[in-house]
Amino acid sequence: MSMKKEITNHLTNDLIPFWKKLKDEEFGGFYGYVDYNGTIEKDYEKGCILNSRIIWFFSNAYLLLKDPSLLEYARHGYEFLKEHFYDKEFGGVYWSVNCDGTVKTSMKHTYNQVFAIYGLSSYYLASGDKEALSLALDIFNTVESKCKDEYGYMEEFTREFQVSRNDALSENGVMAEKTMNTLLHVAEGYTELYRASKDSVVKEKLEKILRIITDKIYNREKKHQEVFFDKAYNSLIDLYSYGHDIETSWLIDKTVKVLDEDEYKELIYPITEEMCHQVYITAFDGHSLANECDKGYIDENRIWWVQAETVLGFLNQYEKTGSPDYLIAAKKVWMFIKAHIIDTRPEGTGEWFYCVNKSGNVEKPLPIAEPWKCPYHNGRMCFEVIKKDYL
Repeated sequence: MSMKKEITNHLTNDLIPFWKKLKDEEFGGFYGYVDYNGTIEKDYEKGCILNSRIIWFFSNAYLLLKDPSLLEYARHGYEFLKEHFYDKEFGGVYWSVNCDGTVKTSMKHTYNQVFAIYGLSSYYLASGDKEALSLALDIFNTVESKCKDEYGYMEEFTREFQVSRNDALSENGVMAEKTMNTLLHVAEGYTELYRASKDSVVKEKLEKILRIITDKIYNREKKHQEVFFDKAYNSLIDLYSYGHDIETSWLIDKTVKVLDEDEYKELIYPITEEMCHQVYITAFDGHSLANECDKGYIDENRIWWVQAETVLGFLNQYEKTGSPDYLIAAKKVWMFIKAHIIDTRPEGTGEWFYCVNKSGNVEKPLPIAEPWKCPYHNGRMCFEVIKKDYL
């Protein structure tokens, strides 16, 4: 069976049915936690990132498969976001709500805002609901007016958009004022919004983001992105995130394709090609991709989202260069995912395990779904592969 056929079957027989089961018919939205054994915790908080990504997932599944039930699930998520996550007084979306939709964590984060934009834009493209596009543009304007300084995009705020410590997106022992991860997904959310709206202001902001990536984020000497920064985009730590680099290598290329201007193709394509190749020769073992290298120490864990992005990064590089090595590598990673990442236990969920070791074994029973674990990376891998005729 071809890779494309296998992934189509996995999407339709495993991922979509799993996430449909998380629809909360009582309070709305989608349940926020499924433990390692597949038990749904219905009283767990609902994260806005999780629910925004689920809206995105069902919207794009509908656009691809044309099953009307998928659009209904997207609509269900949209109604909950609009009624419970959106702050009608101060603008933007909350970080999380309780299971019944009452506010739990009222802080605002740029990362969270742009995923709401992402989900809303995709829902508009799927449904034609102009109210969703209007809400996406409203949150975009909030980000542009409340979440920026003279250098770029700030990160964490109070409900009223007063700057606070970036606890949500800081890791590896540093407190970062700005992160590569947030900027990458600002670009992603704005790219989807531009596809939906063709708004010239959105386009202008996207072009400026590309310049920040090339001038501040990308380390041309090391051929990879820096990760955590101070206010002025000075790097704070010697960290090489293989997963984010392989994700960026194809995702920013997608932004350039949407902009469709030679200037940005000439600016970005050489960098993303170099970045992907560096990951290939540094972190790929012939079967799967390591997580990151922190001050010289390599984390060999195989994280679910890193493997999904590796498939797409290598396929994108194959399309750019024609080198069969990247096509072979992408297929090898899919084989690893099938064998070790997808939960195929007799009582399994069909979703992906959070993390396995280098040999493909689960060492710690982490949740199957939680505020950061959703059908975004693996769902997107499925959507993109299914669109490729050569697979």
